[in-house]
Amino acid sequence: MKVSNDVLLKKIDLVVNKLMNLGGADYDSDKNASADETKSGKIARDFGIEEWDWPQGVGLYGLLKLQNYYQDNRYDDFLDNWYKRNIQIGLPSKNINTTAPYLTLVDLMDKFNNPLYEKMCIERAEWLMEYLPRTKEGGFQHVTSAIGDRLGVRLNEGELWIDTIFMTVLFLNKMGHKYNRQDWISESIHQMLVHIKYLYDKHTGLFYHGWSFNLNNNFGGIFWCRGNSWFTFGVIDYIEAFKGTMDKGLMTYLVDTFKAQVNALVKLQAPSGLWHTVLTDPTSYEEVSGSAAIATGILKGVQLGILDPSYRKYTDKAIAAICDNIAEDGTVLNVSAGTGMGYDADHYKNIIIAPMAYGQSLTLVALCTALD
Repeated sequence: MKVSNDVLLKKIDLVVNKLMNLGGADYDSDKNASADETKSGKIARDFGIEEWDWPQGVGLYGLLKLQNYYQDNRYDDFLDNWYKRNIQIGLPSKNINTTAPYLTLVDLMDKFNNPLYEKMCIERAEWLMEYLPRTKEGGFQHVTSAIGDRLGVRLNEGELWIDTIFMTVLFLNKMGHKYNRQDWISESIHQMLVHIKYLYDKHTGLFYHGWSFNLNNNFGGIFWCRGNSWFTFGVIDYIEAFKGTMDKGLMTYLVDTFKAQVNALVKLQAPSGLWHTVLTDPTSYEEVSGSAAIATGILKGVQLGILDPSYRKYTDKAIAAICDNIAEDGTVLNVSAGTGMGYDADHYKNIIIAPMAYGQSLTLVALCTALD
């Protein structure tokens, strides 16, 4: 069942070449997209690798993870040119999702010796602390880019989304450690805890996609695959960033929550090795990007000694299934498009399947993590 290193490396080469050559999209088409098209994930800016938003930000993160595995500089030119090109054309609005590319930029600013990169990262961290709209209890409101207007925002007033942990909280925490800013680290801790408080379901051990303070509920109460994976993968990266300095009580709390979620997830793994886009609905399609991030989180948990080695049987099965979903040209198949908040299971089941930068990236991270 375990995939060999030779096979993994061949698949990785295919996936990364596809990621770097996804190109752009006709972003103006978003202005004419219907409400139904937008709801189903047909948002042009999400496709390709050129735009500055969360799908591309996650893509860059995976590319840097791969380069770190090789311990060389093979993707430096691509990464540096990506940031320079986007700065030249002008950045989109400040929000949760457009913070995602900064997660990679933190690690590149010193390497490229670029004062502008450092200035941008510091300014974004300060903006998160001072100007990002907050929900009750000071949660990071999940403000997103407006459809068809890259300089506009959609406020999603009073809403917490699980996506925020990966798109923004990881960045703020990493910046706090880099600059010895305890206020930034403390705020990242607060955000982790408030998101767990309102999105974790103690009956199942899974996470809801979102919480609305205005509605006082978890919207449709759906356990979405990729949403859950943002925590499975994200919390491990979060813990690692502390490099052993995390308070023991906080560490225990996060690890216990992670273990409870993992124990729920492994029971829901499909016979193929993947997970369904609605985790608890076997009639929903099996989705690769979320499955890849789940597999990564569990694998990292084993490698860090948080989970015992018996969990490898679940990740081995998942990695094999992910490899089966890589086309000959490197396209990662069965990836759901960008997914807004849903009020019922059909919303998630009807999201279109399409090649996405984050699908390539999360697959890369999973395959790299699986390498011996």
